Formats: sequence, structure tokens, C-alpha cells
Amino acid sequence: MNRIAVLPDSLSRKIAAGEVIERPVSVTKELVENALDAGATAIAVDLVAGGKALLRVRDDGCGMSRADAALALVRHATSKLSREEDLFSIATLGFRGEALASIAAVSRILLRTSEGGGDPGTLVESEPDGKVRVQDAAFPKGTEIEVRDLFHNLPARKKFLRGDSSELGLIVKMLSNIALAHPGLRLTVRHGPRTVLDCPPVGSLRERLYQLYGKDVLEKLMEVDLSDGPFRVSGFASRPPYGRPDRSRQAFFVNRRPVKDKILSAALQQAFSGLLEKGLFPEAFLFVDVPFGEVDVNVHPAKTEVRFRDGQLFFPLVRRAIERARTRVLGVMDLSEIIAGESGLTFGAGTGRDEAGDTAAGPAAVPGGKARVPFQVGERNEPYASWPNVAEPPLPGNIPGPAESPRVLGQFGFAYILAEDAGDLLIIDQHNAHERVIYDRYLEIDREKKWPVKLSLIPLVFELSPAQTIGLEAADPALCSSGFRIEPMGGRSYALREYPDVFQPEEALAVVLAAVDESKRGAVTPAKDRLLATMACKSAVKAGESLPREKMEFLVRELFRTSNPGVCPHGRPIIVRIPRSQIERGIRRPVSDPKS
Repeated sequence: MNRIAVLPDSLSRKIAAGEVIERPVSVTKELVENALDAGATAIAVDLVAGGKALLRVRDDGCGMSRADAALALVRHATSKLSREEDLFSIATLGFRGEALASIAAVSRILLRTSEGGGDPGTLVESEPDGKVRVQDAAFPKGTEIEVRDLFHNLPARKKFLRGDSSELGLIVKMLSNIALAHPGLRLTVRHGPRTVLDCPPVGSLRERLYQLYGKDVLEKLMEVDLSDGPFRVSGFASRPPYGRPDRSRQAFFVNRRPVKDKILSAALQQAFSGLLEKGLFPEAFLFVDVPFGEVDVNVHPAKTEVRFRDGQLFFPLVRRAIERARTRVLGVMDLSEIIAGESGLTFGAGTGRDEAGDTAAGPAAVPGGKARVPFQVGERNEPYASWPNVAEPPLPGNIPGPAESPRVLGQFGFAYILAEDAGDLLIIDQHNAHERVIYDRYLEIDREKKWPVKLSLIPLVFELSPAQTIGLEAADPALCSSGFRIEPMGGRSYALREYPDVFQPEEALAVVLAAVDESKRGAVTPAKDRLLATMACKSAVKAGESLPREKMEFLVRELFRTSNPGVCPHGRPIIVRIPRSQIERGIRRPVSDPKS
């Protein structure tokens, strides 16, 4: 009996669709790219339920004839390739002829199109079973595609979709990148009755960045532009020392195609090595222009990855482009940096990285190879008694309890508290420890609903990007229940009217922005837990702050009264224990004779 059989066409179509269409953002990307390939100057996207119930894309491109429209939903039917050689010089965003067929396999599609010029338009209606109906229909020049009930015939895939707000956030972020790549495009996005993105055409990338992210973000960016023969790197990147705590604002484009590329990402990271504080990442909106024959875009079904003919060429090109922009903004580079840039070498002292490529453990480095002494911040004004004090919970067996609190020895590097416990050396991260202490106290306050609130006499006004606006909607219930009150001011501007009295104004605003970004990323942890952890992080003593012995002893004592002294609310370790025996082995002291 034969065990190998040809799959039914309906099943093979769903398998193929699963490679191209992962979620609503995948559908939106394919339809918008088709519109751009058709020469559209204006694109409108309408969504319901984050694109899961309805996703409509309308453009003013060239449109299709009735014959072309009838073939548009057929697999591997395309106007963008005609011969094998075309695969090695792809100039369009789409080219496989799979997108519409894949979308049609997992949803219900209604396509309206017209080439204009007095000819009647065409309506194409498709059902997931493969049946297609084609008829005349009045329609202006351009194309409109409606996608309804995504994955209704693939419930296993549908249950893995995120909530409406998270799916919408992914779409808005992707379309924001599309808007950056095409400043002359008019792009609008509506979710139900609300407009969430409205980008009129502008004349430059700078204007588009201002439009999407506002003045504050643009002022912290520097322009990047470097050509080497037919290759060019341009765009904007962080102006040191500004950065972000994540990589959410790193966007790369190859021939105006948004991509994810490890070479470009690594080059950016190395170019900023030693320029930003630990834990910060550069913002970047970088465009790489190369001859079409020098890059292969036929690598991944979603077309988000590319392969360069000579990938090593772009690593130094991106790095030199950043270095030149940095020199123009910050002044003349040290000679060692110039030599390193020309030769492709990296000087350890100038980058703050050791030979293995990891962050150096010694003093932080600055451009020019001069060591930077850890900075010292003035002591906090609050008395020790105001530091959170919590009831004593049960402790894990391997963690000392309050009665056997470790003996504080001192502070190391203005970041770590050294303590002795049962003959072992404890290295305690002062920020993570204080964060855990405060987090437990905030949990208690939140349970009792006793947040002290401060009214801001002068409201703190801030701007959000379109994607952050979606994140604010998701984070707002948790923020409100914790004493934050935020009011819209029109456009993308918002005002922070009230916030918990435990914060300074700038700390309160930092909490709001961090909560927005967390929600925008669709984190799995409950919103309230994430918010309390963020609030604790912003309240806690920072690395680089000198602590008097009394405050260190207070902090260590309170740490071992918390619910989990070993891990901070974000999951980072607090304590490293070095056994005395390990120290003695390291200095070759006989363990049996401690007095020798």
C-alpha cells in the first residue's frame, strides 16, 4: 500500500499561505507593497478588531484590467517577473505572485479595481474554498482589497493571534516604516471610526520623522550620509549620548525595502560602542542603496530578509557612516579612532569592549580611548525612614533571613554593595536590590488602593508616536488605577495631570513612557505587574550613586525581608555569592590552615 500521496489542493494552499501570512500585519504589508508597486501616491488602510475581522486597503495606483484582476488571485500569477534572469535584479517590493493567493486561502477577499479612462471597473469575490466570481463594477482608477475573517478556516492559527490592540500596534509600526521609506506617500490608517495614523506627503525623511515622532525625537538624531561608489548609507541615528533602553526604534531599509539584517544591526551596534551608557541602544533609521543585482531579496517568504552579494562590504560602510556623522556633530575624533576606522581595527580602550567582544568590566570608556571614572550622583533627599519597609515574609532556605542579615563591607564601583554572609562574599546590585524592596512595598500599597496622588500645577506635556498611542490605550487602565491621569491635548500630544506622590515629575513621565512601550510590545506579563515593576525601577537608587554605610545596611536588611531577595521584579539576579573556598583556591591559600 502506498504511503506517499499528493496533498489535496485545498490543503497545499493553506500550507503555502501559512508561510507568507502569519497575522494581520502580514496581510497589510503584502497589500500595501502591491499598492506601492502599482505606483500609488495615496493609500488608506481601514481595520476592525486589529485587522482580524476586517482589513481594507485602497490605493490610487494604476489599477488592473478585468483579465488581470481575474488572474490576481491565482498562485504565481504576477506582472513583476517574466523570466528567470529577473530574479537576480528585483526592483519591486513584491515579485512571487503568492501574496493574494495565500490571503485568499485563509480569508474572504473582495477586490475592486479599475484602470480608469472610461472603462468599467472589475469586482472579484473569492471564498476560501477557491471559488472566484468576476463581474463588472463601477470603480475609480486604483484598487481596493477587503480581507474579512482572517484564519476563520484555520482555528489553530487564529487562536495564536494577539489581542486587538497588540495586532493594531504591529500594523501601525510596520506602516510607520513604510511611511519613512516613502515620504511622498499619503498614508492614513483608521481603526473603526478612529484615525490612528495620518501622514500627509512631505518632501524629506527629516520631515517624515518629525511627523511621526515629533520634535523631541528629531532633535536627538544626527543625519547620516556616506557613499562609496554605487553604494550609499543614509538616514538618521542617535546623537550621543542619547539612546533608548531597547531596539524598538532601529529600522533598516535596503533599496527602500524594510528589512531585518544581522550585518547592519551589528555594524550599528559596533559604531556606537562606548558612546552610550550601559543598557542604552542607539535609535537608527538607516537606508542602504545598492544596485539591484548586488542584493538577493528572494530569501524569506515574508521578504523581510536579504542577502548581500558581498555582505562584508556593508559592515565597515555603516560604521564609517556613523563615525563621520558623529565627528561632524561632536567634533574631531581622536587619532586612534581615525586609524581604527580606516583599518577596520577596534581599539579596546576606545570601545569599552574586551577582546571577546563583551562589555568591559573596568571603567567605562569614551571616544578617544580615555577612561571615564564612574560618575557620582548626589545623595537622595529622602530620609532613610522613607525607604519602603515591608512585613517579613517566608524566605527560601538558601537566603539569609533578617535575623542573620549579612554584614556590609562597603561599596564597589558605585554600583555594588559588598557583604559577608557565613564566611562567603556577597556582591549585591544596589539598583536591583532597591527595586525589589520598593516593588514589594508598591504591591502592598496597590492592594490597599492607597496611592498618594500629586496634582501637577503645570501639566507635563509629551508627544507619542502613532505606535505609542496604541500602547497608551492598552496601558491606561493600569496607569489610572495607580494614580496616573493622562489627558489628550489634540493630535499626538498628551498631558500628565496627576501622578503618585512618590515620584518627581520627570520620573513620573519616564514611568508613563516605559509603560507605553511595554504595552506596545505586547508583553505577556500582566499590565499592572509590569507597571509596578517599572515604577519601582524609576524610584530605585541608580548604579553610579554613592551610598553611605547606613543606607547600604538599611537596603541589605530590607532586601532579605522581601518576597524574593534573589531576583528583581524584571527577573534579573540581585546577588552573586562567591564562596570563601573559591577565593582561597584563587589565591592558593591552604584551606586547612586559614592562619597561614
